[in-house]
Amino acid sequence: MNARDQILARIRGAVAGAPDVEVPRDYRGATGPGAGTAEPRPIDLLAERLRDYRAIVHVVPEAEIASVVREALARRDAARLVVPDGLPPAWLRPREAEALPYETVGDDPELSADDLDRVDGVITGCAVAIAETGTIVLDAGTRQGRRALTLLPDYHLCVVRADQVVAGVPDAVARLAPERPLTWISGPSATSDIELDRVEGVHGPRTLEVVIST
Repeated sequence: MNARDQILARIRGAVAGAPDVEVPRDYRGATGPGAGTAEPRPIDLLAERLRDYRAIVHVVPEAEIASVVREALARRDAARLVVPDGLPPAWLRPREAEALPYETVGDDPELSADDLDRVDGVITGCAVAIAETGTIVLDAGTRQGRRALTLLPDYHLCVVRADQVVAGVPDAVARLAPERPLTWISGPSATSDIELDRVEGVHGPRTLEVVIST
């Protein structure tokens, strides 16, 4: 008998003869976008929660995404930016014929860890965003790229569409495929493990900037 068998045997002995107990299963489930968050509305609550996590947040009409992205990158003097496949060109250029003031880098063939460490940042979309927890979820799908793209660069600029914002975690889980490689992001990477001093950029981007389109 190994240690596992010994532990299970003791548990069975301890509960032998105990009455059956009905376990309630009325867990909170998916309620649909916006349910339960009438005040404030989900987009505003998401922005509030993200700012609590020290993310930089912009809530703008869809037509202004490219202008806000350009201004954000200009403030950082970004010269090279990773752009995953499928990212809408309209997110980068206010006008289609306008030249970009920075270099875009694709991930085909896949960039090495050193390459990703040398770029100035990455811009992606997301799979879903959770208002209640201020969480952005990536699933390595279109507009997002593989997980390494958003873990190694020091700066992550994420665009969230209004129809991707849901009220709570159950609503997000209902939209996600469990077999996908899911990354749940609540603000910039940070830890306070050592003497409760906050250190950012330990496990991922030091700076998270989010553009939420309305």
